[in-house]
Amino acid sequence: GFDQPMPIQEQVIPVLLATDRDLIGLAQTGTGKTAAFGLPIIQRVESAQKTPQSLILAPTRELCLQIARDLKNFAKYLPDIHIVAVYGGADIDRQCRALRKGAQIIVATPGRMNDLLNKRKVVRLDDIHTVVLDEADEMLDMGFKEELDAILEQAPSSKKTLLFSATMPADVLAISKHYMRDPQEITVGPRNAGAENVEHFCYPVHSKDRYLALKRIVDVHPDIYGIIFCRTRQETKDIADKLMQDGYNADALHGDLSQAQRETVMHKFRIKHLQMLVATDVAARGLDVKDITHIINYNLPDENEAYIHRSGRTGRAGQEGTSIAIVNLKEKYKIKHIEAKLKKKFTTKTVPSGDEVCEKQLLYLVDKLEKIEVDHKAIDKFLPAVYEKLEWLSREELIKHFVSLEFNRFLDYYKDVKDLNPPQESEDRGSRKKDKADRRGDRRSDRGDKRIENRVAEKGFTRFFINLGFKDSLTPRDLIGLINRCTRKRNIDIGRIDLMKSFSFFEVEERHTHTILAGFRGIEYNRREVVVEIAQESDDVQPVNAKPKGSRFSSRRQKTRKKK
Repeated sequence: GFDQPMPIQEQVIPVLLATDRDLIGLAQTGTGKTAAFGLPIIQRVESAQKTPQSLILAPTRELCLQIARDLKNFAKYLPDIHIVAVYGGADIDRQCRALRKGAQIIVATPGRMNDLLNKRKVVRLDDIHTVVLDEADEMLDMGFKEELDAILEQAPSSKKTLLFSATMPADVLAISKHYMRDPQEITVGPRNAGAENVEHFCYPVHSKDRYLALKRIVDVHPDIYGIIFCRTRQETKDIADKLMQDGYNADALHGDLSQAQRETVMHKFRIKHLQMLVATDVAARGLDVKDITHIINYNLPDENEAYIHRSGRTGRAGQEGTSIAIVNLKEKYKIKHIEAKLKKKFTTKTVPSGDEVCEKQLLYLVDKLEKIEVDHKAIDKFLPAVYEKLEWLSREELIKHFVSLEFNRFLDYYKDVKDLNPPQESEDRGSRKKDKADRRGDRRSDRGDKRIENRVAEKGFTRFFINLGFKDSLTPRDLIGLINRCTRKRNIDIGRIDLMKSFSFFEVEERHTHTILAGFRGIEYNRREVVVEIAQESDDVQPVNAKPKGSRFSSRRQKTRKKK
């Protein structure tokens, strides 16, 4: 369907065809990367040779399947080229049979590929000439570092390695330095920045009004086709359930769904039977859906790069897109950090009033009436009875009746609704003292006698203490990676992370409490013993400079000092 090459294709394809040099491509998802590496790979296939010649690794089964579909479409007039997708959540024996029949191109998720390569010994990489790491930053975020190492170490040293990523954090840079030789870097758009044709909007609200604000934002965009991002799978379920109960075409995508349920939800979303998909970052990884108009951040992610990934799902292939963040007053500092990363400004907007929503919905309804196609031949025979029934109505009254038939529910719902916008004066006065702490991120100072806000874990989550903080060069991304490595699980929802100077707190689903405690036993981080324990309320409020009094918190602090 390409009329002309997209920027990433225009720059990458000639390089791959002309040289065997390794390559790093920095570009957002949806910019045409699959064709950029896929067409040269297909061109190089020796069709008479049935052993694997190219290996493409992707973070999720959805992206894996999408890449395989695209490659098969590119090669549909080349019957001797065989492409096989292997991924978790599907029948591994069937995948083994497909590989034994012969496949020149394998598209795989790291976990399944490592299993087939190093455990079942079904695949050999002796004849591989090209390895592609697609969405490399996502793969590392999901904790696939060990699997990638195990796979890449088995590939021939003469292979060409292609790494594609939306961002270039330190862990991706480390992979490139270890496994690539003098790679050429091609960047489409500013490095580590968001898509050019996406507008960013911020709606400040009180936390308690977040869901009501979401509904108004959705209602003021009647033609929305978007993804709503939440922090946890429980929140994803709750918001999707509320939206469905309120009559919206929405559904949830989260880690508790089986593969069959997930594919059903995605199919409904792709064919636009759903207007909105409510998802976590993990569940949405690898989704490749066209024509998404809006991304709504019900909660901002911990990492700025995650916001870039979210917003990059709209505004693809030259289309315009909109990314919306609903923030409470204490989160406004995060917008500044994201702006610096995006190299773009957010436009701060007020939550629409009831009248604004009604006006927008009415105009949308009128626009639909204007554009509707009338099948005169089919309908004419029914009209005489209709004319007779409605002849007592004037033209104006008839219009009012037709509009009211569809529109009354909005008028009833939004009659006399409250203003959801926080008063500016109250915001200025009430938040001024908190601004300094907010500008530091959630890394509240653990010096002096300042107290950390007393937090209780979100429902369904356990709050943990860890004796590492930002003085240990720990970032939220590092902590998430550490949790993934220590637990060897990727279906764990991680809730709030509070990073302090010398210790931190994080929340994980209750059902994984034992897994966390067991996984962190005997672990070291930067040659320091890691201590992870279930946090108690007293931990959060204990002043850091208080004299030790034998509390769990104090004894832990003493242990930490001894280790230094």
